[in-house]
Amino acid sequence: MSTDNTPQSAAPTPVPVPKGVRLAAGDTELTVHPDNGCRIASLRVGGTELLRQGAKYGCFPMVPWCGRIEHGQFRNGAEVHQMPLNAAPHAIHGTGRNLRWRTARSSATEAVFTYDLADPAAPWPYPGRVTQLVELAADGGSLTLTMGVETTGDSFPAQAGWHPWFLRNLGEGGEDVRLDFAPEWQEERGDDHLPTGRRTVPQPGPWDDCFGMPQGVGATLTWPGRLELKVASRAEWVVVYDEQEAAVCVEPQSGPPNGLNTLPRLVTPIDPLEISTTWSWRSLAQDTA
Repeated sequence: MSTDNTPQSAAPTPVPVPKGVRLAAGDTELTVHPDNGCRIASLRVGGTELLRQGAKYGCFPMVPWCGRIEHGQFRNGAEVHQMPLNAAPHAIHGTGRNLRWRTARSSATEAVFTYDLADPAAPWPYPGRVTQLVELAADGGSLTLTMGVETTGDSFPAQAGWHPWFLRNLGEGGEDVRLDFAPEWQEERGDDHLPTGRRTVPQPGPWDDCFGMPQGVGATLTWPGRLELKVASRAEWVVVYDEQEAAVCVEPQSGPPNGLNTLPRLVTPIDPLEISTTWSWRSLAQDTA
């Protein structure tokens, strides 16, 4: 009997697939990946995907801060804290998007997720809890996201918001998305990508900029002949990022970039931070029939 001593190639290491929580109603279905920053990995309306796909994309929560923190540092009273410089020389978009969240409960159209701010994987210096509620309307015509930040100890400054990557083009030969919104001002952006503190008349895009909407965020994305989607929030700030070819981002948030330093909003034992946004949509196919 002969023996084959030819080395055998090692079996490929399987790539872990994030566990998803699926919600569905009407002709809409979405999937949340709590193991990957509690991001909405997919939102399909009438079989059409609306969000850019990929582990970094979809729609992720920005918490406990939004946008950039200058040099990753913020002050709370006499204490100065340093966050990881994940967008050197700054820290960007919080740490919640990098963590595994816990699924507290879920049903066909609603799910609740949490994580502890004291999670060893998240370098945040104060104990507390973050909760995200994802609610799909019974008719499948809208989605409401709500996020809360609570402290279980000392007060601290915090922000919360969302970073959706809406597809610029839905395919099938359709036109690119058109964005309509009417901010009262634009935060002047410095060479370091941080607001300078000066407010200007809104300028034409492309943008990687923060805008003030003190009456609440309202923006409409229209894919001509396909779909109209409205983003609404009682938040007074929105960042628009449309410098990438693949997607357009409309980001309601509780404060401006670097706001932990320039416009701190304290989370206290009796005053948690809460923010919500609702996306509603309608088909435009009948308008062109």
